[in-house]
Amino acid sequence: MIPIVPLASTGASAPADTKSLWLQPGQLSLPASPPLSLYVHVPWCVRKCPYCDFNSHAVPGAADSHDIPEDAYLDALRADLEQSLPLVWGRPVHTVFIGGGTPSLLSAAGMDRLLSDIRTLLPLDADAEITMEANPGTFEAERFASYRASGINRLSIGIQSFNDRHLAALGRIHGGGEARAAIGIALDNFDNVNLDLMYALPGQTLEECAQDLETALSFNTTHLSLYQLTLEPNTLFAKFPPALPDDDSAYEMQDLIEARTAQAGYRHYETSAYARPHREARHNLNYWRFGDYLGIGAGAHGKLSFPHRVLRQMRHKHPATYMAQAMAGNAVQEQHDVGAADLPFEFMLNALRLTDGVPASTFFNHTGLPLHTISRELAAAEKKGLLEADLATIKPTELGRRFLNDLQEMFLKG
Repeated sequence: MIPIVPLASTGASAPADTKSLWLQPGQLSLPASPPLSLYVHVPWCVRKCPYCDFNSHAVPGAADSHDIPEDAYLDALRADLEQSLPLVWGRPVHTVFIGGGTPSLLSAAGMDRLLSDIRTLLPLDADAEITMEANPGTFEAERFASYRASGINRLSIGIQSFNDRHLAALGRIHGGGEARAAIGIALDNFDNVNLDLMYALPGQTLEECAQDLETALSFNTTHLSLYQLTLEPNTLFAKFPPALPDDDSAYEMQDLIEARTAQAGYRHYETSAYARPHREARHNLNYWRFGDYLGIGAGAHGKLSFPHRVLRQMRHKHPATYMAQAMAGNAVQEQHDVGAADLPFEFMLNALRLTDGVPASTFFNHTGLPLHTISRELAAAEKKGLLEADLATIKPTELGRRFLNDLQEMFLKG
């Protein structure tokens, strides 16, 4: 574990020892820095969903911004970002993702302040993709118009289902009617909208899955994220598991989704993501390509590359602790180098999610390791028909995408 070094509380300058810490000799030799993104975590929700394993915390009372300590949290985010500047000094930021939790609990003024702070402190690309997550039940037309005016240019809406029975089983605060209304408000203000839906829900039939999908397709949004419900550790569903469709039924739903989205003009470009042409989620693509991302906010994770090392960070998880520590100059709870032995698996864990895979050169460029480091694993995966690899590209086959976990595990060192 590398000791956490307190950073300067303002972005004007940084101590020489902090700047040089990550430039000291290490295990790697990266030819250049990968593209950089920014992730901002807003940890509050109106209600914690029983399937959710994200760092989210229910707020008391109604779903409005007065229920969260908005000003104090925004102060902490700015302090966190200022302290992080020496680690990303001069690097352009290509995408921003404001996730949660439910970022749409922030007021219009709060969101405007957050984006203003980001633009003030970071060299944000003029055409940067700036995404905000939102949940039905927190939609107000005027507020979302203000979000757009502040600079949010992509909206991701957590629909999950349009079926009231399934929404109740998932613990969602909205019904199908509110979901449809929220999408309408979104499309009035944004031309780049993603819908999150789940399938293989408790008691869901193939016909009900098809109905949800057809409703989603009827809105003609630019992007769909379609996830199979899984029971994650440390969730209410893990403790009290609901009856889910069996594996054969889930595969039928997946096959239906593959066929119908393709017919509707969406390309399945990542394990759970379907996009119109040129409308892929640029922020998420940076994750899958093993790019860098600075993560600020309660519990946020980050990955940053330096000439001789790759660093992972995690912020303090509990909002109150995070705010106090960020204001004291110590927002980071844990940070460590990713060892050379672990980098191949981390790289492939991400890259293999992409239908087109990645250029083979990306492995060296983003890990500092020669491709022959994983030549034995590549050959074994090819032999099983799970992977296609040559000097130009590393990509999963259709069989590899279907058995992705098995393929990824082949790159995990014992």
